[in-house]
Amino acid sequence: MAGARLAAALALSLAAFAAAAQYPSRPIRLLVPNPPGGATDTLARLVAPKLSAALGQPLVVDNRPGSNGNLASEMAAKAPADGYTLLLCADAQIVIGPHLYAKMPLDTLKDLAPVATLVNTQMLLVVSPALAAKTLPEFIELARRSNPPLAYASIGNGSQHHLVMEMLKGRAGIDLLHVPFKGGGPATTALLGGEIVAMFGGNSVSGHVRAGKLRALAVAGKERSQVFPELPRLADFYPGLEVMPWLALFAPAGVPEEVLVRLRSEINKLLRDPEQIRRLGGLEPYITTPQEFQALLRTEYARYAEVVKAAGAKVD
Repeated sequence: MAGARLAAALALSLAAFAAAAQYPSRPIRLLVPNPPGGATDTLARLVAPKLSAALGQPLVVDNRPGSNGNLASEMAAKAPADGYTLLLCADAQIVIGPHLYAKMPLDTLKDLAPVATLVNTQMLLVVSPALAAKTLPEFIELARRSNPPLAYASIGNGSQHHLVMEMLKGRAGIDLLHVPFKGGGPATTALLGGEIVAMFGGNSVSGHVRAGKLRALAVAGKERSQVFPELPRLADFYPGLEVMPWLALFAPAGVPEEVLVRLRSEINKLLRDPEQIRRLGGLEPYITTPQEFQALLRTEYARYAEVVKAAGAKVD
């Protein structure tokens, strides 16, 4: 009996190895947790044709918005672990979301396998040009003196735009009023219209900064911005205060390592292609090793657990 079980297990193992060796042999579904038109969807539609050509099979983009990304994450986690269902999502979905909800439909660190990081973005701290502050220290001093507190926008309660400002509040010892909006567009419109005076933003604000409609004071990333190299980092004033949002590819847990290696290899080739980099616009290629990606997930998951708790952010 034991011999039969061993033989059956060996047969299954050989079958799985053979399937991985032939991967992919049919179309691949690429789940995107956002509706068409956003940054995640745009990246998916840039990557899908090139990755399809490299793999020799179609990559079908499947937009599944809902539950702040949890719908697509759950679908990916429950899909067969064969590499034919992938998830392209933002870091917030993996390392922040689990701390905002009292109950999650999945464990993002256990039920999803990290495939490869794709890109990261710089977050700019921007203010209205009408505001007296022209530098970060001047903004901090103005906020310290203001009563009632200055109002800032975010793209939603518990978003990185919200949490990085809460980090800055804590480090600088200032008080600000949080006004959440449903997305970067409405938040930027509110800032341009004078409803609020500051916010952190990415692509939604960079064009307005270049046009002189908004004033940028600093970037939140580990490095200076390639687009706005004159701007200081938050960490220049508050060491360790660094936030760099990223987008990455995930698969269901249990996908054969051979499949992950194949996907990662082809993705990294794309990210080193100068033409592909040009098409990314304001997004910057972000290549990591599997070990670096795993360490990034663990570190940021623990970090945001503390930040969310300190901010008291919750999503029902």
